[in-house]
Amino acid sequence: MAKQDRIIPKPQPDEYPAYADMYIKWLPDDGRILEHLKEQIKKTRQFVDDIPAEKWDYVYAPGKWTIKEVLVHITDDERIYAYRALRFGRGDTTPLPGFEQDGYVPYSKANTRTVKSIMKEYESVRRATLTLFRSFTEEDLLRKGTANNYVSSVRGLLYHLAGHELHHVNILKEKYLA
Repeated sequence: MAKQDRIIPKPQPDEYPAYADMYIKWLPDDGRILEHLKEQIKKTRQFVDDIPAEKWDYVYAPGKWTIKEVLVHITDDERIYAYRALRFGRGDTTPLPGFEQDGYVPYSKANTRTVKSIMKEYESVRRATLTLFRSFTEEDLLRKGTANNYVSSVRGLLYHLAGHELHHVNILKEKYLA
């Protein structure tokens, strides 16, 4: 029997920027966030495996990202939010800059990559994210810092990155694959 991850309650509203509500709302209130992230690897893999090959380059409107670009964006965002959590969790109070997500897309070269390589990267990043957040104590999870002029706790960043993925998977289902 596999050891169950500890319970990490959802963050309070003062632990994340108001805009992050759109991500955090996707997550259950049971505190099983680390187990959710672990299970999401399999669910996202199954979801991606079911996407028809002819849809990979599809965009639902001019200027929108392809499915491959969305998947790489999810991974990029997770890396950035995990990095912020590392800094805050280790007590670094240096304010961090924001990032412009749209600027990352052309440099990601997502559309020249295989889905297999994108998913391998996603899974590697997710495993690293889990390892990082499992290393944090309860005190670390509540530690706060500033990024992009917004205050967040480590726990708030954890829930943000988990909900961010669900948000984008939902967009893929509704706007790309419906």
